[in-house]
This record gives sequence, C-alpha cells and structure tokens, in this order.
Amino acid sequence: MKNPLITLILICISALTINSQQIDLLIKGGHVIDAKNGIDEIMDVAIQDDTIYQVGKDLKGNYFKTIDARGLYVVPGLIDIHSHNFFGTEPDAYLSNGFTALPPDGFSFRGGVTTLVDVGGAGWKNFKTFKKQTIDNSKTRVLSFLNIVGSGMKGGAIEQNIADMDAKLTALEAKAFPEHIVGVKVAHYYGPEWTPVERAVQAGTLADIPVMVDFGGVQPALSLEKLFMEKLRPGDIFTHTYAKIRGRESVVDDNRKLKSFILKAQDRGIIFDVGHGGGSFVFDQAIPAIEQGFYPNTISTDLHTGSMNGGMKSQINVMSKLLNIGLTIAEVIERSTWNPAKVIKRIDLGHLSKGAEADIAIIRLETGNFGFIDTKGWRINGDKKLVCELTLRAGRVVWDLNGLASPKWER
Repeated sequence: MKNPLITLILICISALTINSQQIDLLIKGGHVIDAKNGIDEIMDVAIQDDTIYQVGKDLKGNYFKTIDARGLYVVPGLIDIHSHNFFGTEPDAYLSNGFTALPPDGFSFRGGVTTLVDVGGAGWKNFKTFKKQTIDNSKTRVLSFLNIVGSGMKGGAIEQNIADMDAKLTALEAKAFPEHIVGVKVAHYYGPEWTPVERAVQAGTLADIPVMVDFGGVQPALSLEKLFMEKLRPGDIFTHTYAKIRGRESVVDDNRKLKSFILKAQDRGIIFDVGHGGGSFVFDQAIPAIEQGFYPNTISTDLHTGSMNGGMKSQINVMSKLLNIGLTIAEVIERSTWNPAKVIKRIDLGHLSKGAEADIAIIRLETGNFGFIDTKGWRINGDKKLVCELTLRAGRVVWDLNGLASPKWER
C-alpha cells in the first residue's frame, strides 16, 4: 500500500519542478495573429529550444530572455510561395543555377520570411545539385516546385522542349525528396499546345502534389476559363494573378470588369497567387479585382534579380501594397502564412501551435505617407506600411532590426 505522505511529497516536487523550469524565450504583449488557431488578439508566446512552448495571455514563469512586443504584431514566419533561389554561375542558365536567381538568406529574414519556395528552378535532372548547393546551405527553409522541364528554368528554347517534359520522372524525383519537393511548375511555354500543363498535372497527380502554372504567351491567347475549369485540379495554383501580359488573358477586362468565370474558378478550388515579380503585377488589374471581391489566396514575390529592386522589393512590401488597396492586416498575414502552408501541404508550417517549430516574425505597422509602385511604373499613395522588426527561425534570432532581443549596452 502506498504511503499517502510520500505520494503528496512527490506531487509537490513535480509541481515545483514544472514551475521552476527555465524557458528560453518569452515574447511579451504582442498582438498575435495565427489564422490556423483563430487567434487575433494580444497574447504572449513562449519558446523552448526550437519549438513553440505555449501561447496564452499574461504567461508567468521563469524565462531566460523576454522580448517586449507591445505595439507590434507577432505572427508565424512568413512563407513566400513563389521565389527563385537556384543561384549559381552557369552561363545562360537564367533561374536554374544562373546569375538571375538569388541566395535565400540575403532576402528572406529581413522581411520576416522563414520559408522560401523555389518554383521551377530545378527539374528532375538537376534537383540534386540545387539541394546540395542551396537547400543544404541555407538557414532559410527552402522548398521546391520541380519544373516539368527536366533541365529546369534555363530560359529560351530549353523551356519550349516538350520532349524534356517527363511526368513520370518528375513524379519519381518528387517522391524521392518529399521533405523538399512540394509541387510541380510549368512556366514560360510559348505555344498553342496544352501539353506542358497536361504533363505537369499528370506529374502532380502521380506524386500527389499541386501544380503551379505561369502561363506563357501565344496569339491568340489560350483560354483561362479552360485552364481553370478543365485542365487544372482543385488545389492547383495560377500565379501572376494580377498581371497584364501580351499573349496571356487577364482576369479583368478592358472595361475594368472581373471576368465572370474567375470567382467560379476560385470557388472550384483553384489557388490564385500574387507572384508579383518584375512584370506581373499592375494596379489596373489588382485594384478593380479586389474592389469586386476577388482576393488572392496567397501572396508571393517572384523574387529574382529582375524584381528585387523594382516595385516588388520584398514579401512584406507586397503585403503592404495589398494592405493599402483593400485587404486587412489579418488577411495579408493569413495569405502569407497558413494559406500557403495548406496549399503546399505543409501543415506543420504557418502557425504558432504548441510543438510547432518556432518560426516567428515580429512586425510593426507604421502609419504615414508611403508610395507603392506596380510593374508598369505607376504609383499609388498609401498610409500603412509593414516593417519586420525581428525574425526567429527555429527559435533563434536571425534578424533584429532595432535590437529588440539584445540587452542594452551600459558603460
């Protein structure tokens, strides 16, 4: 028979141990937005090692470090679902081991991004090079949409080679690296055939992953309605949603009216991604579309050397742009965190649930007079701008704009 006194002592010792446990980090008093868990209010976030330990109001405990986040937003690390990061020095290689792609860590953390998805840089023939060269050497989490072209996104004639679009081999490579390959990309095909889309969808079906389509251009333009309602599956992605490009049908007509099938396609489950880029976001499309109730499902940059210093600038700048043309802060956060996580079937990301990896962005909402530029060079004025103050990747501070996580120097 157990001694009740010994049992009581053991319970007290256990409670004392829990209460005295030192937790690594407390983010105190920030406005937490976590779409998955329905949180949109002031709360504290506790982090232990590389994971979320607890989210709650006025948390008490023994914390090694506390970050004062009062007046700031605390959100899951941002996910940029359309980026180009297979950088290298191969001549005439465009976004597949070439000079036009960008190294992840220099362009992610400063904007609150902890996960970048390279879309189409590598095909099944050179994915292993991309993994060894970029994915394995980046602090940023780098994922991949495998190009349906085996040689990847090398531009020009290489991307027109239907003979190199092999659905089976693409799917086999995707299934060999499920931790890293989260989709299939078809892009830049300039012809009247549907073959590239069909083979990408076949690969996506074989590997059970989504397809992202960057429609090329042809005269007359291929039908977007046919693409959305017949060729793509629910869950597949149309990027460069607010572009107006010669040879590609746009979502808003010349009378500024949203085309009748667009919302039907979104209701069917087609994912509409911003994919801002250097030539794929114009206010003439975005503003009337949003005014008529057509919001993007995901926000992304299309990051490369041709977009980084133009109207795009960064993920958080694209979010700010959308904030000034009709979306709320909760909506731009959801479309940069939980929505893209669901789209790429990585539901371990994009939220602050207990036990999730501690990828976090702390963001300041500034008010004032700001200007935002589209890819045609037009400017709108806005009064709101988001700025990333601090980024945590797996519980470690990787960006700290104003030293929120650092002790004050004293002589």
